[in-house]
Amino acid sequence: MSSKTITPELVSLDLGPVDDKSDVIRELAARVVAEGRATDAEALYADAWAREQKDETGLPGGIAIPHAKSPSVTIPTLAFARLEPGVDFGASDGPADLVFLIAAPADAAEAHLAVLSKLARSLMTDDFTAGLRAATTPEDVVALVDDAIGEGDGPHGAAAPAPVEPAPAAAAADGFLIDGRPARIVAVTSCATGIAHTFMAADALTAAGPKNGVELVVEPQGSSGYQALPQSVIDAADAVIFANDVDVREEARFAGKPVVRSTVKRGIEQPDQLIAEAVAVAADPRGARVSASGASAATASAVSLSWGANLKRILLTGVSYMIPFVAGGGLLIAISFLPFLGGYGIALAHGDSGMNNAVYTLTHYAIWNLPPDGLGYYLGAIAFQIGSLSLGFLVPALAGYIAFAIADRPGIAPGFVAGAIAVFMNAGFLGGLIGGLLAGYAAWLIGRPAVPRWLRGLMPVVIIPLGASIIASGLMLLILGAPIAWLMTQLTNFLNGLSGAGAIFLGIILGLMMCFDLGGPVNKVAYAFAVAGLAQQTDASFHIMAAVMVAGMVPPLGMALASTVLYRRGFTQVERENGAAAWLLGASFISEGAIPFAAADPLRVIPANLVGGAVAGGLAMAFEVSSRAPHGGIFVFFAIDPVWGFLVALAAGTLVTALLVVGLKRFAAPRVAAPETEEAGQPVPATVAA
Repeated sequence: MSSKTITPELVSLDLGPVDDKSDVIRELAARVVAEGRATDAEALYADAWAREQKDETGLPGGIAIPHAKSPSVTIPTLAFARLEPGVDFGASDGPADLVFLIAAPADAAEAHLAVLSKLARSLMTDDFTAGLRAATTPEDVVALVDDAIGEGDGPHGAAAPAPVEPAPAAAAADGFLIDGRPARIVAVTSCATGIAHTFMAADALTAAGPKNGVELVVEPQGSSGYQALPQSVIDAADAVIFANDVDVREEARFAGKPVVRSTVKRGIEQPDQLIAEAVAVAADPRGARVSASGASAATASAVSLSWGANLKRILLTGVSYMIPFVAGGGLLIAISFLPFLGGYGIALAHGDSGMNNAVYTLTHYAIWNLPPDGLGYYLGAIAFQIGSLSLGFLVPALAGYIAFAIADRPGIAPGFVAGAIAVFMNAGFLGGLIGGLLAGYAAWLIGRPAVPRWLRGLMPVVIIPLGASIIASGLMLLILGAPIAWLMTQLTNFLNGLSGAGAIFLGIILGLMMCFDLGGPVNKVAYAFAVAGLAQQTDASFHIMAAVMVAGMVPPLGMALASTVLYRRGFTQVERENGAAAWLLGASFISEGAIPFAAADPLRVIPANLVGGAVAGGLAMAFEVSSRAPHGGIFVFFAIDPVWGFLVALAAGTLVTALLVVGLKRFAAPRVAAPETEEAGQPVPATVAA
């Protein structure tokens, strides 16, 4: 097999007619797999199609560059199709007839990514695209691409691309002038994969600079690495263009500069307009400035987003950073409850053993003391102490990283302080959430104004954290903390008082939430609610955690049961393979194991998951199952009581989900059942009825 990036077998000349871009991407993905350069055509197609859904890859001039990093790719590859007629890839000037699929391994080396990036930059030249249209054989195309990416017949490889050098400004009378000289602009480009659009936008902006009479320097931040612009160049610039689909790296370098923000694709298609906007904002004292906090493009424009989408992003960021504190601490506490360690009584009597934790104390317990006060008790006390301290970070970590999602690093310290105030005032999870929002927006607002250069270095490390801490924590202490604490007390008392039908209803609601979007926002809200309650160490919090965990295990286990045992012929070979893996994922409480099934057949899989999750959550509450561990599924059985109740709820929910999805697949738009044979150990997948 050739190690070159493109071979004649990867080239399709005058392919067509093709219905749409999805078929083009699928055809090229299949060609990559046929050449042994990827392992799964559907997986490569899915990754490239997901990238296409985020932002269409059609470009002016009849070009399209669908691309993806995919775990299925084993060799960095270019596959090419020349279409007749062209297919719409979303370009403003019409269909594309030249299509390159850029396929990179998920862990591709920088040298390989740089080679793929060279191809993207070559597409910006008219001679290269004209040569592709004139090619008569696949070998002609390969020769053109080899010259463009510098492979030829030798080994390939390239260094990380350097920033585009300043282009000399044109002396045209109609050029953009500031103080009698050509305007100076710096730009940063980056896209989600960092392979194609990043460098095409850099080249388009660089070429547009002299044409518009400006001095323009670009820093392309690609996956193949990047070289930061000299700070002296940034300081001398009149304005900044951020043409990015992902966060700008080290944005604080540009603090105080007038800024224009856009998508990377606009940098390719409208470089002249972006330059004009940058010059205009440079002359406007009220124009947007890069935040002194160095916040990312996503966070710096936070308040300009819709409140719903922005708030969801902020809260999920806080929860995702909080969970490791809870998972580690909760599992340590659960381990400390093991019978051969401290047992459940360790929660009430661990103090002396936990505090006397020097090595000589360990020796004393090991040699002189017998159970229940021997070595096991001592180790259990230590585990309980570490776990309790870890759980103590739950609210401060939540608040700190909510503030981080709004104001980047300068928001972390005031967020943690506001979270600590929430703990001090017994305002709990809700207090941490509100304190984090206050701290984040205070930090963001303080960092907005332009400040003198000598003050910029102090802003993110002293002035912003100090001011935001005073504002957020002061509001919590003086005004908000007490009513939030009262509300949390009422909520805790309500949950502790739930029994019978009320508790079962709560379990059903939590089960529905856990199974609705399988790791998405609704799932995360239910899970965050449960793990936050663990810090209270109450019976109600343990019951809620058990209901959430057992319900979250149902979707992957239900799909595994249906696809590998009950109704194999109703699932494709790929789904059956996913089902085999879903057994372990479900047992480990990884709800995402059911995502491949839900993505392929959402109208039948999601309702089945919801019903099974509701059954499991309701039964867990009915049996008063407790879980002192926040994660781990069946593997933390020692932290679950009673285990039989947990297993019964899990089995019931799994069976309901499996039977329901089988019934829906058989009787709701049923598949045509192909005879299931076991040739070479592989059953024949069924086909879908037309």
